[in-house]
Amino acid sequence: MENSEETNEQQNIPQLIISEDIRSYLYDMAKWANFLAIVGFVVAGLMIISSFTIGAAMNTNPELSAMMAGSALSPIGFTIFCLVFSFAIFYPSLLLFKYSTKAKIGVLYGEQASLDEAFSKLKSLFKYWGIATMIFIILYIMLVVLSGLAR
Repeated sequence: MENSEETNEQQNIPQLIISEDIRSYLYDMAKWANFLAIVGFVVAGLMIISSFTIGAAMNTNPELSAMMAGSALSPIGFTIFCLVFSFAIFYPSLLLFKYSTKAKIGVLYGEQASLDEAFSKLKSLFKYWGIATMIFIILYIMLVVLSGLAR
């Protein structure tokens, strides 16, 4: 008896309907997300290659080493900075790629699980950018305060 009441209650719950327009929008978004993810992968790869190349060039070139001697950024520091920055580009690109792959499958084949996972990746992407934005705002405020104290 309880099971039949539960199924009746579940049937009364309004379900979200995805129209053909929404399916079209989701598919177009997935294609653009795939493009942006690939561009992000290329940029992250170029950053990784350049971090090791420029770091090594800074060590071997005496003129460049002399210019960097007064700088706070050593060749190893530069390499580490570029690697961290390339990871900061790679991770959201990976989330975008996973979103686009799952969203395409979900829309084309009507797979609810794939669409759920796609939106999970999209949520993670927005969470990442939200946290990164908060960090940059805090760093900016600290920079303003420290520059005010330096006067």
